[in-house]
Amino acid sequence: AAAAPVLTASRAVPAAAGVAMAAPSRAVPPAYDEAPAERVAGLQADLAVEEAWTEAAEPLDMAPYAEAEAEADPAPQPVLERKTGAPRPAVPPAPAMAPSEDEDDLNVFEDAWDDDARAPAVAGPRPQIPVAQPKKVVQQPQPKPMQPSRRAQEEAEPRLRFDEPQVAYELPPLSLLMNPDRIQRHHLSDEALEENARMLESVLDDYGVKGEIVSVRPGPVVTMYELEPAPGLKASRVIGLADDIARSMSALSARVSTVPGRSVIGIELPNDNREMVSFREILSSRDYEDGNRKLPLALGKDIGGDPMVANLAKMPHLLIAGTTGSGKSVAINTMILSLLYKLSPDDLRLVMIDPKMLELSVYDGIPHLLSPVVTDPKKAVVALKWVVGEMEDRYRKMSKMGVRNIDGYNGRVEEALGKGEMFSRTVQTGFDDETGEPVFETEEIQPVKMPYIVVIVDEMADLMMVAGKEIEACIQRLAQMARASGIHLIMATQRPSVDVITGTIKANFPTRISFQVTSKIDSRTILGEMGAEQLLGMGDMLYMAGGAKITRCHGPFVSDEEVEEVVNHLKAFGPPSYVGGVVEGPDEDKADNIDAVLGLNTGGNTGGEDALYDQAVAIVIKDRKCSTSYIQRKLGIGYNKAARLVEQMEDEGVVSSANHVGKREILVPEQA
Repeated sequence: AAAAPVLTASRAVPAAAGVAMAAPSRAVPPAYDEAPAERVAGLQADLAVEEAWTEAAEPLDMAPYAEAEAEADPAPQPVLERKTGAPRPAVPPAPAMAPSEDEDDLNVFEDAWDDDARAPAVAGPRPQIPVAQPKKVVQQPQPKPMQPSRRAQEEAEPRLRFDEPQVAYELPPLSLLMNPDRIQRHHLSDEALEENARMLESVLDDYGVKGEIVSVRPGPVVTMYELEPAPGLKASRVIGLADDIARSMSALSARVSTVPGRSVIGIELPNDNREMVSFREILSSRDYEDGNRKLPLALGKDIGGDPMVANLAKMPHLLIAGTTGSGKSVAINTMILSLLYKLSPDDLRLVMIDPKMLELSVYDGIPHLLSPVVTDPKKAVVALKWVVGEMEDRYRKMSKMGVRNIDGYNGRVEEALGKGEMFSRTVQTGFDDETGEPVFETEEIQPVKMPYIVVIVDEMADLMMVAGKEIEACIQRLAQMARASGIHLIMATQRPSVDVITGTIKANFPTRISFQVTSKIDSRTILGEMGAEQLLGMGDMLYMAGGAKITRCHGPFVSDEEVEEVVNHLKAFGPPSYVGGVVEGPDEDKADNIDAVLGLNTGGNTGGEDALYDQAVAIVIKDRKCSTSYIQRKLGIGYNKAARLVEQMEDEGVVSSANHVGKREILVPEQA
């Protein structure tokens, strides 16, 4: 007990003198047999020492260390510790020993040092618990500028014009068309598209269609929402809900179709603000100008906004259908201008048939025409027969040269013209009468380049009403064989019914374009499936390539003023050089040959029926009986052919005309 005042005096004197002092040493815990009064006195002495030491020591801000210690070990620390006795030797503390205040200070500094080493974990923000964020489904296409073609770049650069020599022909400049910079662009925000996607999911869920919208692809006219259906969901069920989806989404129409090559179903909804597709913008693209397409057709833009350019030489024929006001005639104008902007009259000639007398008459007088625009349906039959005859002549020429198509023939022509030579061909003309050896002659042919011929028919239904059988025979023949000779067809009709677009025509036109139609039946007639009745009109089309792959496309707009500007530019290079016989018709012998090729001979028999006629005459003379059914049974032919044979025998005087009971007399005497 006497040691406490001594310790207090020894520690209080330096404090009064203002000398820096060290931290008190560790004290040995008192014995438990001390008197209570002595223990109280010791505690009071310790408190006095602590107060004196605290006043003399430099104040230390312990707040950061206390916070770090509280975060590291939230357990409460002892507030007051008993310190008495002499300094303790440096030995490991006993397990039952209570820690002193000095040990707490050391622990605080050690904890602070450890916390500094773990500074990024303590000083930085607390780790956030990951929260499920909504999946981004909008795939906004990056606004990439369309790559201009070389021709567009040359026209954009100013050029000094000196006294240039007069050229025979010059392609129309792009400046005649409307500048695409004047078109107002509309873009929908990502938030609005996300909201529409969630709304569409809820609408589909109301109809029992389980799935998720995984992608949204906005375009100039429509926006396509790609639906990932739940397992076991039939696509036909979603397709049948097109009208209900359009009503629930407050849209004009909705087109639902499968996406080729992917497991999603595309739902196309129209945009509130429709963007007009510029024809000049497509002609300025590299896809049109710098491609290797022989006969490029600028169809427009797909639903993503990329230009679509097709090759008529690969189609090889095109069938177009759509109601009035759907943009069919404007599309034909854009196709014609696409060809005129690419090819000269030496490379392309046109035959235009326009029974409506309004749409194609503006092109009358351009140098690309083979004849004036045909407006009479009867003359249209003559023009198509001339094209069939031209196809036959071209095949004969290519056969003599040993080439397979028009490209090979024109390549041979360019080689011969470059060398300044004539085509020479050795043919056998017969045998020598004396020696019996074959006789050969050399035939020389003038090398003349063959241009492509494109036949454009604006209204097929009018022609089928006037001369359906002849028109169908001509078109069938051309569609089957004209591709190799460089002759291609573009046909359009307002009424895509089976009496206009027959099965024969559909089989030979694998490439088709359907604009807006009135019913699902018309859509099935032209495309083989539904969907065209959901189009928006004004150039909105479905393009079906040869492999039955259907692509939605938005056709460009060309005004009448732009067409007139281009036509006036072409007319400035002189009048067209028409070919005789296109409208007037070929001579009589050639016309008979063409009719024989088409199977349209009614006044006589074709070469295949001559042998049948001789057999029928021999049977009638031998058996002395003549009737249509008798000839039909004997020769095993159809009724129509047998009736034709009997009528021909009557015309040639072999049998008489039928009497009141249908019997005929044999006028030729019986042969022995």
